Amino acid sequence: MKLLSSLRNRIFLASALLAVLVIAFAIYLVNARVTREAEAELQRGVVEAGSLVEQHRTTLFNTFTVMARLIADLPKLKAAVGTNDPPTVAPVALEYQRQLGSTLFIVTDPQGRVLSAVGLSTAEAEALSHRAGIAEGLAGREGSALLAGRGGVMQVVTVPISVGLVRPELLGALTVGFLLDDALAEQFKQTTGSDIAFAAEGRILASTLPAAWNPQLAALLGSEGVSRIRLGSSEYVALLRPLARAASGTPPAQAPTVVVLRSRTAQLQFLDAIHAGLAVAAVFAVLLATLLSYGVARTITRPLAAITGTMREVAATGDLTRKIALPHRGEWDDEDARLLATTFNSLTDSVARFQREAGERERLSALGRLSTIIAHEIRNPLMIIKASLRTLRRADAAPAEIREAAADIDGEVGRLNRIVNDVLDFARPIPFEHAPVDLNRLCEDAAAAASADNGGPAIAVQLDPGLGPLVTDGERLRLALLNILTNARQAVAAVPAAAAGGTDPEPPIDLSTARAGDGGAVIVVRDRGVGIAEADLPRVFEPYFTTRRTGTGLGLAISRNIVEGLGGTLAVRSAPGRGTEMRLTLPGAPPPAGSRPQTG
Repeated sequence: MKLLSSLRNRIFLASALLAVLVIAFAIYLVNARVTREAEAELQRGVVEAGSLVEQHRTTLFNTFTVMARLIADLPKLKAAVGTNDPPTVAPVALEYQRQLGSTLFIVTDPQGRVLSAVGLSTAEAEALSHRAGIAEGLAGREGSALLAGRGGVMQVVTVPISVGLVRPELLGALTVGFLLDDALAEQFKQTTGSDIAFAAEGRILASTLPAAWNPQLAALLGSEGVSRIRLGSSEYVALLRPLARAASGTPPAQAPTVVVLRSRTAQLQFLDAIHAGLAVAAVFAVLLATLLSYGVARTITRPLAAITGTMREVAATGDLTRKIALPHRGEWDDEDARLLATTFNSLTDSVARFQREAGERERLSALGRLSTIIAHEIRNPLMIIKASLRTLRRADAAPAEIREAAADIDGEVGRLNRIVNDVLDFARPIPFEHAPVDLNRLCEDAAAAASADNGGPAIAVQLDPGLGPLVTDGERLRLALLNILTNARQAVAAVPAAAAGGTDPEPPIDLSTARAGDGGAVIVVRDRGVGIAEADLPRVFEPYFTTRRTGTGLGLAISRNIVEGLGGTLAVRSAPGRGTEMRLTLPGAPPPAGSRPQTG
């Protein structure tokens, strides 16, 4: 990306992005923490409201229980119940009901027959007298029950009416109750700050919320813990608490329950203001961080621009004498950049000096390597020539010995001439003369020249008949190919006789040609010789590197110089014991004269 190609842009973007990420992370943490605390506080409030509702209901229940005991122990009520006459009991029951302020006031005889019923019809009272709790009162024990009533959940308390202390005689039972209705729910709402709903038998019977929402609230019955529900346009947090332990076999949704609700939407509305404030703060913080990042980036990159400009000039001109001069900017002067410029100036001086010294050392090293190789290669022929001369000086030398000595001298002189020619070919630039060349014919000539001694491994030639003429330097290419084939024959000849005596029908050396996709050609020389060790493979094209005792190490180096000078490539693959493959790739047209490397 072009935007990131500038150091100033990268520093600016990195620092600005870092600032944005830090700010965003901080805002996220604050938002998450505030929201989490608000949610936790909302749930705690609902739980506390549920506890308050249960506490108030329990207090009211205990009050009615105590009052029922006191009334059941009054002589006037006992006397009226003792008559077992409903008209006699009715006015007394009505009087005490008004004093107690209960929703219902029922008096029954020991057999459960209703003597008086205030707040209910006689039939309803008869049906109620057989419910759990009232039946316990007829058995001489106190009982209670929560029942679905008209307009709410009825909390019922039953106490026995009896005379005597040692062996009390049961006269009947007194049942009083109060209704958990809309009015009581509204009182609880004023106390707890939460909406209240009472449910029984799977229905919402009383609520401080609109009656249209009762079906949605009823769907919550039977669940446990705190849950969420959307009512209208607001979301509520709801807590369900049973008003009494459900009877065995009763589904949880049918049990008497109080539902405590708080509007989550209203309670968390203050978070909107906090979020808006944080967003505004984040925008200002990001803008400030962006400006500061840009300023820091310019402060850093302005002196670096001067440094990089000088470095570009040095790279373009190769002039290592150029120096970096940074303008002085007072308190905004970048000490690190000035130190870098000073170091660069020192490095340019050192590099120039080192280049001069390295060039001198390289020339001396190359001269030393060349001298060593030439001395080694020349010493052997000279020793043979010297020995042959001794033979010629002998007066009693036979004609056959003289001819053999002369032949040895001639052969060694030719060897010395080849050594000198190899060194000169590698040391001087290679002049190329391009002309159309029949590559197949050239490969046949090179294979024939490599096999001219009529001994050693055979070379199998496989030529592509569709390969047309190629514009290249045929004589130089023939020399490179001859060097490669000579190396291949020497590698095959070095294979031990036991390994070479197998039944492999394939020839030991294979020379093939093929067309390349760009109009060029590929020449491949494969041998099944000793191969090249993995450690030596990267060095096979280095001048003076050889693994043979009698080699100059210049053959492959000269071949690569020729191939690359013709615009091609020379690659090698090899494995010890499996042989070597040399792949020579030539372009369809010679490279321009100015682009050819004048290697040497």
